[in-house]
This record gives sequence, C-alpha cells and structure tokens, in this order.
Amino acid sequence: MPGFDSDGVNINYVDEGQGPPIVLVHGFAGSIESNWRAPGIIGALVRSGRRVVALDCRGHGQSGKPHDPDAYSGTKMPDDVVALMDHLGIAKADLMGYSMGGGIATSLMLSHPSRFGAVVIGGAGYFSGGGGERPGRFNPIAEALEAPDASTLTDPMARGLRAFAERGGNDLLALAAIQRSSRAGAGSAGLGTVSNPVFVLVGSGDPVLPSAQQLAGVIPGAKLMVIPGDHLAAVRGPGYAASVVEFLAGASPI
Repeated sequence: MPGFDSDGVNINYVDEGQGPPIVLVHGFAGSIESNWRAPGIIGALVRSGRRVVALDCRGHGQSGKPHDPDAYSGTKMPDDVVALMDHLGIAKADLMGYSMGGGIATSLMLSHPSRFGAVVIGGAGYFSGGGGERPGRFNPIAEALEAPDASTLTDPMARGLRAFAERGGNDLLALAAIQRSSRAGAGSAGLGTVSNPVFVLVGSGDPVLPSAQQLAGVIPGAKLMVIPGDHLAAVRGPGYAASVVEFLAGASPI
C-alpha cells in the first residue's frame, strides 16, 4: 500500500474506486483493514460509486509508530488527514470516522469546514474521541498498554482494551503514547453553527450512545441512527455500511 510523509511520520493509505471522494478515519487500536475493509465498508462504498481514501492513523496499522507522546500532540492526527488530501490533490471530500476517528472527523468538520461535505460520525459522541486538550488524561489505559504482563492488570476495562489491542497486532507502546499525548480535539464550541450534512451512527449497546445522542442534538439538521450492536460490533454489522451508503446518496453532492 502507498504511503507519504506527514510531519516526519510515514502515513499508509489506500485509494480505491472512482467517483466523489470520501475519506475514512478508523478508531483507536484499529486500522484500514480491521475497521473498514474486513466489515465490507470499503467495498460497499466503492460499489456505490465512490472513491474511497482511507488512512492508517499514525501509531496504527502500517503507518509509522512513534513512541513519543509529542508525535501525537495538538492537531497532528487531524492534520494527517488534511495532508493526505493535499498529497492526493483532493480539494474537498466527504468524511467518515469511527470512535477515535469520529472525534477526529468532528474536529476536522469544525477546523476545515470548506474541505469537507457530508460527515459521518460513528461510535463517537459529544466529548468522545478527544474533546479539548488531553494532557495524559487516560494514563491508566496507557499503563495497561505498557504493562510487561497483562495478567497483572486488575481493571476489567484496561484488560479488555489490552486484549483488543493485542489481537490486532498493534504496537502497544505507540498506543500508550497516543493516550499520554495532549491532543487538541473538537470540544463543543462551534457545533451549533455546523452546516455540513451530518450523520451520527451508534450501536444500541455502545456506552457512548447517550453522548452520541447529545452530539446529534446540538448539530443543526444532524441525523441520528441507532443500529444493533455494541461499540465493536455495530460497525461490523451489515446495517452500518448500508446506512452510510443510503445517507451519502441523499446528501448534497460535493
């Protein structure tokens, strides 16, 4: 798969299909393959007549994996998305993010409104995915990822995330660095002035459901859909891809 340099980090991406472009941003400890290709989302979008551009976020997949939290600080992760669009000569695209990627998508919708058309925010809510500065806020998660032996972990959530990250073949120290970084996220300012068509999609068993409902409630004209599944299962069910394709078909052309 191709890659390019973004602020000193190699960013892996795919560029498939023809038609109006849509950029996909995966979740924490995910990748192009696990979040978008394996569930059939890339295929569904290509078949619907879309050009699909998806990146492995820094620290994930086949992209560079710095162990320094500063490599993920500020707006570096959203900036990678804009840099990829510039690299490919894409002036404007639709945008979809899931979980952490949903927070990145929300941030980009606010910081670069002229670069994006319709925006799909999956598995993320009002403050999830990185709202405001985050100075190492999730250190217990980082510590779980850094632990030499997972059997010593006592917190169920930390153990579950560690197991999920290990199953995906992730670099645990890179993921820990992301959690320790001070990332500038979307926060809440400006959401009430968004003019993009927005689709908030969340699983019925996802703990983020209440904040996803709140997010949809503050963005003018946003559409909310609750589909079966928890945080991990919802994006992998057939209803997710079908709902996204239907929404994009009804949104204003880029």
